[in-house]
Amino acid sequence: MRLTFLGAAGEVTGSCTLVETGDTRFLVDCGMFQGGPEARQKNQRALDFGFDVRRIDFVLLTHAHIDHSGLLPRLAMLGYKGPIYATPASIALLEVLLPDSAHIQEKEAEWQLRHRHRRGKNERGIPAPLYSVAQALASLSQLQPVRYGVELEPAEAVRVRFHDAGHILGSAWLEVTVSGEGRPRRLVFSGDLGMSDRPVLCDPEKVVPTADVLLIESTYGNRLHRSLPETEAEIIDAIERTRAAGGNLIIPAFAVGRTQEMLYTLADLVRRKRLSPLKVYVDSPMANSATRITLGHQELLDPETRELIAWQQAHPAQMKIEFVADVEASKALNEVRSGAVIISASGMCEAGRIKYHLRENLSRSECSVLITGFQAAGTLGRRLVDGARLVHIFGQAVPVRARIYTVGGLSAHADQAALLAWLRGFHKAPGQTFVVHGEAGASAAFKRAIEEELGWSAVHLPLPGESVSL
Repeated sequence: MRLTFLGAAGEVTGSCTLVETGDTRFLVDCGMFQGGPEARQKNQRALDFGFDVRRIDFVLLTHAHIDHSGLLPRLAMLGYKGPIYATPASIALLEVLLPDSAHIQEKEAEWQLRHRHRRGKNERGIPAPLYSVAQALASLSQLQPVRYGVELEPAEAVRVRFHDAGHILGSAWLEVTVSGEGRPRRLVFSGDLGMSDRPVLCDPEKVVPTADVLLIESTYGNRLHRSLPETEAEIIDAIERTRAAGGNLIIPAFAVGRTQEMLYTLADLVRRKRLSPLKVYVDSPMANSATRITLGHQELLDPETRELIAWQQAHPAQMKIEFVADVEASKALNEVRSGAVIISASGMCEAGRIKYHLRENLSRSECSVLITGFQAAGTLGRRLVDGARLVHIFGQAVPVRARIYTVGGLSAHADQAALLAWLRGFHKAPGQTFVVHGEAGASAAFKRAIEEELGWSAVHLPLPGESVSL
């Protein structure tokens, strides 16, 4: 058996692992790299496995986030015709996310082309979209639903179970059993794990007692999240300060997961009278669709969330939510100079409508930006978190005068303590553990924590592109 770490090794994005066992080859995730020009180059080079992609037998997808799913259309474009297994909720989200990803790429290429023509330059150097909207739509036909807990046999001698990971709607950690090479071997892929005792989703399912191979994420492997009460206090402070200053509060949020969690948090604070009634604009077609999908899968939500949904529907004037659909309505928000709470994507401020709202509001000292999720190195969101005083948006220099808040307690990723608690579910240490999906420092810190806190010895930090024989 051989594992090849094609992405998310020493970094957070681009999750993709190739598993080769006997005559069977499969991928776990096929994600896009994110974070500036270097990421674009990685995406162009991705999926060069050294053999024909048509020899891959199947793909297992842990969840719908683009850093785990965003290269699936490119995989299909390069010749992969096999099944892509995911949970039903993940499939519903992918039907929105993948065409939207292609649309953003096409629009970005069009903008760069116009920008170069205005400056009298040629088209050389403009990165082509990784895939078109038509190609993204075509790849959706390869998606095959698998429900939590149901055993799947995608190939001879390979059995798979999807378990709820509590990260976003439909997210899963995977239990893969491979037989045919001596005794059966169990592989566990954590995907992205959520925090326990957090709103909206159910807690992650406990891990199986034993595994021969474990791949564990480490996005926040070197830190602890703030508590929910502290996080709520920060959100209240951001809203009240911005209201008092007469500005707008801009919230970059991932369309899937974070937007819905922000809506829950704001509605809950209003219900508990910790905030006066709010008017919130959700300006992201993808987030609007993801919210509708979430409401259509209430069986996956925790009881507290279902109760809050019923309260909000019964008290619409307390928490007014306007889902902004068309472009003209989005542009009209630029005329709103105070009192607006605008949630928009993308969560790392790299694309989409959020860039327009930041361009209009970052230079205004009465406004605020509330950062609610992980910001990968090289992204505009990361530059804001790191204290940049000047940023460039659509080629325009924008001074940063708005107050920047960074709220850590809403992360959809488990922190170090939660990751270790999940790993304690193993009755004994896995034969081999690979720490992935984390920036180099976070992964190294989590490796040390596993060794010191759990006493495990066979813990590894794979390199990008590294192949390991087991």
